[in-house]
Amino acid sequence: MTSEDSRNPRTLADALRSADDSVLSALLRARPDLLSPLPGDLSQLATRAGTRTSVLRALERLDTFALQTAEALAVAPQPCTRSALAELLPGGEEELPRALATLRTRALLWGGDDGLRLVRTAQELLAPAAGRPSATGLGPSLAEATSGLPPSRMQQLLTTAGLPATHDPVTALAALHRLFTEPARMTALLETAPEQARAALDRLRWGPPYGEVSARPGPHLRWLIDRGLLVPTAPGTVVLPREVALHLRGGRAHRELRPSAPVVPVHARFEPGTADAAGGGQAFTALSLMEELLTGWETDAPPVLRAGGLGVRELRRTAAALEVPEPETVFWIELAYAAGLVAADGETDARYAPTPAYDEWLRQPPEDRWVLLAAAWLAGTRVPGLVGGRDSRGRALAALGPGLDRGPAAELRRRALRLLAGLDEGSAPDPTGVLEHLRWEQPRRMPDELRATLGGAVLTEAERLGVTGRGALTGFVRPLLETGSAVDRGAARVSAADLLRPLLPEPLDHILLQADLTAVAPGPLQPELGRTLAVAAEVESKGGATVFRFTPGSVRRALDAGWSAAELHTFLAKHSRTPVPQPLSYLVDDVARRHGLLRVGAVSSYLRCDDTALLDQLLADRRSESLRLRRIAPTVLVSGTVPEVLLERLRELGLAPAAEAGDGTVLTASRAVRRTPPRSAPEPVPDSPPAADGPLLAAAVRAIRAGDHAAGAAPRPAVRVPESEGRHGGLPRTSAADTLTTLTSAARSGALVWIGYVGADGVAGQRVLAPVRVEGGFVTAFDHTADEVRTYPLHRITGTAELADS
Repeated sequence: MTSEDSRNPRTLADALRSADDSVLSALLRARPDLLSPLPGDLSQLATRAGTRTSVLRALERLDTFALQTAEALAVAPQPCTRSALAELLPGGEEELPRALATLRTRALLWGGDDGLRLVRTAQELLAPAAGRPSATGLGPSLAEATSGLPPSRMQQLLTTAGLPATHDPVTALAALHRLFTEPARMTALLETAPEQARAALDRLRWGPPYGEVSARPGPHLRWLIDRGLLVPTAPGTVVLPREVALHLRGGRAHRELRPSAPVVPVHARFEPGTADAAGGGQAFTALSLMEELLTGWETDAPPVLRAGGLGVRELRRTAAALEVPEPETVFWIELAYAAGLVAADGETDARYAPTPAYDEWLRQPPEDRWVLLAAAWLAGTRVPGLVGGRDSRGRALAALGPGLDRGPAAELRRRALRLLAGLDEGSAPDPTGVLEHLRWEQPRRMPDELRATLGGAVLTEAERLGVTGRGALTGFVRPLLETGSAVDRGAARVSAADLLRPLLPEPLDHILLQADLTAVAPGPLQPELGRTLAVAAEVESKGGATVFRFTPGSVRRALDAGWSAAELHTFLAKHSRTPVPQPLSYLVDDVARRHGLLRVGAVSSYLRCDDTALLDQLLADRRSESLRLRRIAPTVLVSGTVPEVLLERLRELGLAPAAEAGDGTVLTASRAVRRTPPRSAPEPVPDSPPAADGPLLAAAVRAIRAGDHAAGAAPRPAVRVPESEGRHGGLPRTSAADTLTTLTSAARSGALVWIGYVGADGVAGQRVLAPVRVEGGFVTAFDHTADEVRTYPLHRITGTAELADS
């Protein structure tokens, strides 16, 4: 291709051929859907880049001004010069180079500055049509609007407009077009228009360009129609031609041009340490709520609805147990699901329960546990805020149920947090300003209603989780916003955990017992202490300090779990920084003295008690009538109620019965902990494939170039097999270390290598590879033998030999 062809390519494929590899890599990075499957050559790449689905996806990812530039190109004559485009976008001259570069990078625009061409599919999608008005508010061009008029009518328009008649419709159209596009002549024509006619044009100026008229329009409308300033398109409908509208607008394609992103206002500023401390406190609260949620579900697992998801009643019960509003409860439940900590157990009577990963999560340090939650939140595509609404078919959306995935959610979440990261440290932005900025970045990506739901949820959820503190982005989250390879992401998690660690409170090993039968935990408790105290006392209030209250029921619960009165006294004395109050000691001894005095066993059930007076009292109590108690011996009563129910009803009557086995021994209440079989965390469902990394992009570009060369007139570059190997016709054989060294070197230099390979079926063969990446016991390369990117395990490679181009 000559330099002239390079400056003025005839097609998009020619433009791509004249571009260097970095341009192709940028295109494949910006539009990853073009990589699957890998195009065979540049013509296929250009064709795929012009398909409707791919162009729609590319337009959705344009910022507002790049989109406005594309919309202006769609209504401009093709090809369009850069100066003509600038006239359509007055006030955007400074940002125009960036917008054009964005369109070129995404292969939506090609051609030089004197011949800019929008890809045909984009032109069709953005140009105004009767059924699809343009965002510019402009209508069809004069040629399109008058295409159905008879030749005699075109001559009438010329005569009425004061122009000489012509011999054919083409020249008549050209004469009208010159009139409408010459500002001085057009201004003179409009000055002769009736005032009502100018008012009618003004109403259609910024769109929509279509208006309704009666079968006998008024004189002012007839004046406009007779001169082609309004053109009938159907009975009772007229349209304002594009050229007329542009004159009325002063040449502007858009009513409001938005060349740069709106500045996000900051409503509060804090010291960075203040925001981090607040975020650290929220992070600790998040861990506590997550543990409380899953600890409750491991003993009282909620059922799965037949249609999938969590029932409203179970959601309300969980919200009451956590003492948080239902929408926030949905967030924690969905976060636990996204992190792989909770799932359905898969039984016939399916229930939600913690997974084995929850046990592993509990064993990790607090900062690592939080990083896992934050990473799951950043990558997730499920939207808790949709719970309670209905899907497109009118079905209710439930927590943990289907229909909550929204592809743009994860990307919007990261864009919002990167916006916060761009502000000064400690700056809390105005939420409305954040939403407006997000809308400017990708106005076509999603409906405004969904964007408001997702954008508002980002800031709310970030504050709940500790990603932000007092509205400002916390310092320990910033490493998690970086993208890169798996190794880079792992290092970022370690860095985030290191920054969070000093902000989390140290677990305490003590409590403060009060004379009113309460215990105050002045901070987070060590896990074992917290679990034990949760059995022996009721949580009365939460916050910076948790207040527990000892009651007869809670002490009985500890005794049911196998504790003795002496062990309870020892536990309280060991962990209290204050003396054990006498009322609490009396409470423990009193409940222990009565505990087990009644024994419940299985007949349907029976009661056994050495205190006959207590049995007499129970039989005389009218509240026990439903238990159907009957005396069969002085110390034994029997009941038709099953033991579990009988135990519960007797406790409701203020008694302290104990269950006993068939041999008369007391049964301790073992805590049945439910776990699901091993479960993987749900995979996010993005609406586009992930961007490829640098090495894979380089391999893809080399493959497309090779295919393009093979499809052209020039032969494909041949490779020279080492004579010593080629002469014998055998496979190359090298040691494992030499093989690894050769492949790694070729991946860095982009050289070709010849390998021997034994497949899984035991058949040996040869391959010519351009290695891209060597890691984890595999080599990823473009296989010139198969013309595609493949991955081979190193242990199946018999050896390697470098190849030289001939």
